[in-house]
Amino acid sequence: MAYKNFDPRFDVKFSTYAYSYILGEMKKVINDNTLKYGKQLLSLKYKIDKVSILLTQKLMRLPTKEEIIKILKEYYPDAKCSLNFSTPFELLIAVMLSAQCTDERVNKTTPLIFKKYNTPEDFANIDLTLLENLIHPCGFYKNKAKNIKSTATILLNNYNSIVPNNIEDLIALPGVGRKTANVVMLEAFNIPQGIAVDTHVKRLSNRLGLSKNSDPSKIELDLLKTFPKEYYKDINHIFIYFGRDICTARKPKCNICPINKFCKNFSKNE
Repeated sequence: MAYKNFDPRFDVKFSTYAYSYILGEMKKVINDNTLKYGKQLLSLKYKIDKVSILLTQKLMRLPTKEEIIKILKEYYPDAKCSLNFSTPFELLIAVMLSAQCTDERVNKTTPLIFKKYNTPEDFANIDLTLLENLIHPCGFYKNKAKNIKSTATILLNNYNSIVPNNIEDLIALPGVGRKTANVVMLEAFNIPQGIAVDTHVKRLSNRLGLSKNSDPSKIELDLLKTFPKEYYKDINHIFIYFGRDICTARKPKCNICPINKFCKNFSKNE
Protein backbone atom coordinates (compact mmCIF):
# COMPACT_ATOMS: atom_id res chain seq x y z
CA MET A 1 0.00 0.00 0.00
CA ALA A 2 2.92 2.35 0.65
CA TYR A 3 4.08 1.74 -2.91
CA LYS A 4 0.58 2.37 -4.28
CA ASN A 5 0.03 5.54 -2.26
CA PHE A 6 3.45 7.09 -2.83
CA ASP A 7 3.39 10.26 -4.92
CA PRO A 8 6.68 11.22 -6.62
CA ARG A 9 5.74 14.83 -6.02
CA PHE A 10 6.24 14.29 -2.29
CA ASP A 11 9.36 16.07 -1.19
CA VAL A 12 10.65 12.89 0.41
CA LYS A 13 12.43 9.70 -0.60
CA PHE A 14 10.25 6.62 -1.11
CA SER A 15 12.27 4.67 1.45
CA THR A 16 11.56 7.31 4.11
CA TYR A 17 7.87 7.44 3.19
CA ALA A 18 7.54 3.65 3.16
CA TYR A 19 9.24 3.32 6.53
CA SER A 20 6.83 5.76 8.19
CA TYR A 21 3.80 4.39 6.39
CA ILE A 22 4.46 0.75 7.24
CA LEU A 23 5.29 1.53 10.86
CA GLY A 24 2.01 3.42 11.12
CA GLU A 25 0.07 0.48 9.69
CA MET A 26 1.82 -1.89 12.08
CA LYS A 27 0.83 0.27 15.03
CA LYS A 28 -2.79 0.25 13.85
CA VAL A 29 -2.81 -3.53 13.79
CA ILE A 30 -1.07 -3.92 17.12
CA ASN A 31 -3.35 -1.34 18.79
CA ASP A 32 -6.52 -2.81 17.30
CA ASN A 33 -8.22 -4.35 20.31
CA THR A 34 -10.62 -6.29 18.11
CA LEU A 35 -7.80 -8.55 16.94
CA LYS A 36 -7.29 -11.67 19.01
CA TYR A 37 -3.76 -12.57 17.98
CA GLY A 38 -1.25 -13.73 20.55
CA LYS A 39 1.78 -11.72 21.60
CA GLN A 40 4.09 -14.30 20.02
CA LEU A 41 2.60 -13.81 16.55
CA LEU A 42 2.58 -10.04 16.89
CA SER A 43 6.19 -10.11 18.00
CA LEU A 44 7.08 -12.32 15.05
CA LYS A 45 5.36 -9.96 12.62
CA TYR A 46 7.11 -6.95 14.10
CA LYS A 47 10.52 -8.58 13.73
CA ILE A 48 9.91 -9.72 10.16
CA ASP A 49 8.42 -6.37 9.12
CA LYS A 50 11.37 -4.52 10.61
CA VAL A 51 13.80 -6.55 8.51
CA SER A 52 11.58 -6.14 5.44
CA ILE A 53 11.46 -2.35 5.90
CA LEU A 54 15.21 -2.10 6.33
CA LEU A 55 15.73 -4.27 3.27
CA THR A 56 13.35 -2.10 1.25
CA GLN A 57 15.23 1.01 2.35
CA LYS A 58 18.53 -0.51 1.35
CA LEU A 59 17.35 -1.79 -2.03
CA MET A 60 14.98 1.09 -2.86
CA ARG A 61 12.49 -1.53 -4.07
CA LEU A 62 10.24 -4.24 -2.72
CA PRO A 63 12.05 -7.48 -1.79
CA THR A 64 12.03 -10.32 -4.31
CA LYS A 65 10.51 -13.72 -3.58
CA GLU A 66 13.98 -15.10 -2.80
CA GLU A 67 14.61 -12.27 -0.35
CA ILE A 68 11.27 -12.93 1.35
CA ILE A 69 12.39 -16.53 1.89
CA LYS A 70 15.56 -15.19 3.50
CA ILE A 71 13.52 -12.92 5.77
CA LEU A 72 11.26 -15.77 6.88
CA LYS A 73 14.26 -18.03 7.36
CA GLU A 74 15.82 -15.52 9.73
CA TYR A 75 12.79 -15.73 12.00
CA TYR A 76 12.35 -19.47 11.67
CA PRO A 77 16.01 -20.37 12.29
CA ASP A 78 15.05 -23.64 13.96
CA ALA A 79 12.59 -24.74 11.29
CA LYS A 80 13.20 -28.39 10.54
CA CYS A 81 11.45 -31.64 9.76
CA SER A 82 8.83 -32.22 12.46
CA LEU A 83 8.94 -36.01 12.23
CA ASN A 84 11.13 -37.89 14.69
CA PHE A 85 13.47 -40.53 13.27
CA SER A 86 16.93 -41.98 13.76
CA THR A 87 17.51 -43.78 10.43
CA PRO A 88 16.48 -43.24 6.79
CA PHE A 89 14.17 -46.25 7.06
CA GLU A 90 12.42 -44.84 10.14
CA LEU A 91 11.95 -41.55 8.30
CA LEU A 92 10.51 -43.36 5.29
CA ILE A 93 7.97 -45.14 7.50
CA ALA A 94 7.12 -41.94 9.39
CA VAL A 95 6.51 -39.99 6.17
CA MET A 96 4.32 -42.77 4.82
CA LEU A 97 2.29 -42.66 8.02
CA SER A 98 2.00 -38.85 7.85
CA ALA A 99 -0.23 -38.95 4.76
CA GLN A 100 -3.57 -37.41 5.78
CA CYS A 101 -2.28 -37.30 9.35
CA THR A 102 -0.52 -34.72 11.50
CA ASP A 103 3.18 -35.03 12.29
CA GLU A 104 2.27 -34.71 15.95
CA ARG A 105 0.08 -37.81 15.77
CA VAL A 106 2.76 -39.74 13.90
CA ASN A 107 5.37 -38.79 16.53
CA LYS A 108 3.10 -40.16 19.24
CA THR A 109 2.66 -43.43 17.36
CA THR A 110 6.12 -44.30 16.03
CA PRO A 111 8.12 -44.52 19.30
CA LEU A 112 6.17 -47.56 20.43
CA ILE A 113 6.53 -49.16 17.00
CA PHE A 114 10.21 -48.39 16.44
CA LYS A 115 11.08 -49.70 19.88
CA LYS A 116 10.42 -53.23 18.59
CA TYR A 117 10.18 -52.87 14.81
CA ASN A 118 12.74 -50.62 13.12
CA THR A 119 14.29 -52.45 10.15
CA PRO A 120 12.96 -53.59 6.77
CA GLU A 121 13.25 -57.19 7.96
CA ASP A 122 11.12 -56.44 11.01
CA PHE A 123 8.34 -54.89 8.93
CA ALA A 124 8.56 -57.48 6.17
CA ASN A 125 7.92 -60.25 8.68
CA ILE A 126 5.36 -58.53 10.89
CA ASP A 127 1.79 -59.84 10.90
CA LEU A 128 -0.31 -57.52 8.74
CA THR A 129 -3.18 -57.33 11.24
CA LEU A 130 -0.75 -56.47 14.03
CA LEU A 131 0.78 -53.72 11.88
CA GLU A 132 -2.69 -52.34 11.14
CA ASN A 133 -3.42 -52.16 14.86
CA LEU A 134 -0.09 -50.47 15.61
CA ILE A 135 -0.57 -47.70 13.04
CA HIS A 136 -4.34 -47.37 13.50
CA PRO A 137 -4.08 -43.88 15.14
CA CYS A 138 -2.55 -42.48 11.92
CA GLY A 139 -5.62 -43.25 9.81
CA PHE A 140 -6.00 -45.15 6.53
CA TYR A 141 -4.25 -47.93 8.42
CA LYS A 142 -5.19 -50.78 6.07
CA ASN A 143 -3.65 -49.21 2.95
CA LYS A 144 -0.69 -47.83 4.89
CA ALA A 145 0.04 -51.19 6.53
CA LYS A 146 -0.13 -52.97 3.19
CA ASN A 147 2.22 -50.48 1.53
CA ILE A 148 4.66 -50.40 4.45
CA LYS A 149 4.92 -54.18 4.56
CA SER A 150 5.36 -54.38 0.77
CA THR A 151 7.98 -51.61 0.76
CA ALA A 152 9.90 -53.29 3.58
CA THR A 153 9.87 -56.59 1.69
CA ILE A 154 11.25 -54.94 -1.46
CA LEU A 155 13.99 -53.17 0.51
CA LEU A 156 14.92 -56.44 2.19
CA ASN A 157 15.03 -58.49 -1.00
CA ASN A 158 16.25 -55.97 -3.58
CA TYR A 159 18.22 -53.32 -1.70
CA ASN A 160 19.95 -55.24 1.08
CA SER A 161 17.66 -53.45 3.58
CA ILE A 162 19.07 -50.05 2.56
CA VAL A 163 16.78 -47.16 1.62
CA PRO A 164 17.80 -45.98 -1.88
CA ASN A 165 19.08 -42.42 -2.13
CA ASN A 166 17.58 -41.52 -5.48
CA ILE A 167 14.12 -40.33 -6.47
CA GLU A 168 13.50 -42.94 -9.15
CA ASP A 169 13.97 -45.96 -6.87
CA LEU A 170 12.06 -44.34 -4.02
CA ILE A 171 8.91 -43.53 -5.98
CA ALA A 172 8.90 -47.08 -7.33
CA LEU A 173 8.21 -48.34 -3.79
CA PRO A 174 4.56 -49.06 -2.86
CA GLY A 175 2.91 -46.06 -1.21
CA VAL A 176 5.83 -43.73 -1.90
CA GLY A 177 4.97 -40.72 -4.01
CA ARG A 178 7.10 -37.79 -5.04
CA LYS A 179 6.37 -35.83 -1.85
CA THR A 180 7.54 -38.71 0.37
CA ALA A 181 10.59 -39.29 -1.82
CA ASN A 182 11.55 -35.61 -1.68
CA VAL A 183 11.31 -35.55 2.11
CA VAL A 184 13.51 -38.63 2.42
CA MET A 185 16.06 -37.22 -0.03
CA LEU A 186 16.20 -33.89 1.80
CA GLU A 187 16.07 -35.04 5.41
CA ALA A 188 17.77 -38.44 5.37
CA PHE A 189 20.42 -37.80 2.70
CA ASN A 190 20.57 -34.00 2.49
CA ILE A 191 20.20 -34.22 -1.29
CA PRO A 192 17.87 -31.49 -2.61
CA GLN A 193 16.39 -32.93 -5.78
CA GLY A 194 12.95 -31.40 -5.40
CA ILE A 195 10.44 -29.71 -3.11
CA ALA A 196 7.96 -31.73 -1.08
CA VAL A 197 4.56 -30.17 -1.74
CA ASP A 198 2.30 -30.83 1.23
CA THR A 199 -0.92 -29.00 2.09
CA HIS A 200 0.95 -25.98 3.52
CA VAL A 201 3.35 -25.61 0.60
CA LYS A 202 0.44 -25.99 -1.82
CA ARG A 203 -1.65 -23.34 -0.04
CA LEU A 204 1.14 -20.78 0.22
CA SER A 205 2.28 -21.35 -3.34
CA ASN A 206 -1.23 -20.62 -4.62
CA ARG A 207 -1.83 -17.63 -2.37
CA LEU A 208 1.52 -16.04 -3.13
CA GLY A 209 1.06 -16.52 -6.84
CA LEU A 210 4.01 -18.88 -7.11
CA SER A 211 1.80 -21.41 -8.85
CA LYS A 212 -1.69 -21.43 -10.34
CA ASN A 213 -1.84 -25.21 -10.30
CA SER A 214 -3.61 -27.47 -7.82
CA ASP A 215 -1.73 -30.65 -8.68
CA PRO A 216 1.27 -31.07 -6.31
CA SER A 217 3.59 -32.30 -9.06
CA LYS A 218 2.85 -29.24 -11.20
CA ILE A 219 3.22 -26.93 -8.20
CA GLU A 220 6.62 -28.45 -7.54
CA LEU A 221 7.69 -27.78 -11.13
CA ASP A 222 6.60 -24.15 -10.78
CA LEU A 223 8.58 -23.77 -7.56
CA LEU A 224 11.66 -25.40 -9.08
CA LYS A 225 11.54 -22.82 -11.87
CA THR A 226 11.26 -19.98 -9.37
CA PHE A 227 13.84 -20.87 -6.73
CA PRO A 228 17.44 -22.11 -6.94
CA LYS A 229 18.33 -25.47 -5.43
CA GLU A 230 19.76 -24.01 -2.22
CA TYR A 231 16.25 -22.87 -1.26
CA TYR A 232 14.50 -26.23 -1.65
CA LYS A 233 14.94 -27.36 1.95
CA ASP A 234 14.16 -23.94 3.39
CA ILE A 235 10.92 -23.68 1.42
CA ASN A 236 9.71 -26.99 2.82
CA HIS A 237 10.47 -26.08 6.42
CA ILE A 238 9.55 -22.38 6.38
CA PHE A 239 6.31 -22.77 4.43
CA ILE A 240 5.14 -25.48 6.80
CA TYR A 241 5.89 -23.41 9.91
CA PHE A 242 4.41 -20.26 8.36
CA GLY A 243 1.36 -22.18 7.16
CA ARG A 244 0.71 -23.46 10.66
CA ASP A 245 1.30 -20.12 12.40
CA ILE A 246 -0.18 -17.46 10.14
CA CYS A 247 -1.23 -18.58 6.64
CA THR A 248 -3.66 -21.18 7.92
CA ALA A 249 -6.21 -22.95 5.72
CA ARG A 250 -9.16 -21.45 7.57
CA LYS A 251 -9.20 -17.87 8.82
CA PRO A 252 -5.62 -16.98 7.83
CA LYS A 253 -4.19 -14.13 9.89
CA CYS A 254 -3.81 -11.85 6.87
CA ASN A 255 -3.72 -8.61 8.85
CA ILE A 256 -0.51 -9.59 10.61
CA CYS A 257 1.04 -11.46 7.69
CA PRO A 258 4.45 -9.92 6.94
CA ILE A 259 4.31 -10.89 3.26
CA ASN A 260 0.66 -10.11 2.48
CA LYS A 261 1.78 -7.63 -0.19
CA PHE A 262 2.69 -10.64 -2.33
CA CYS A 263 -0.51 -12.55 -1.58
CA LYS A 264 -3.29 -12.80 -4.17
CA ASN A 265 -5.72 -13.97 -1.50
CA PHE A 266 -5.08 -10.85 0.61
CA SER A 267 -5.44 -8.54 -2.41
CA LYS A 268 -8.92 -9.89 -3.10
CA ASN A 269 -10.00 -9.20 0.47
CA GLU A 270 -8.60 -5.68 0.81
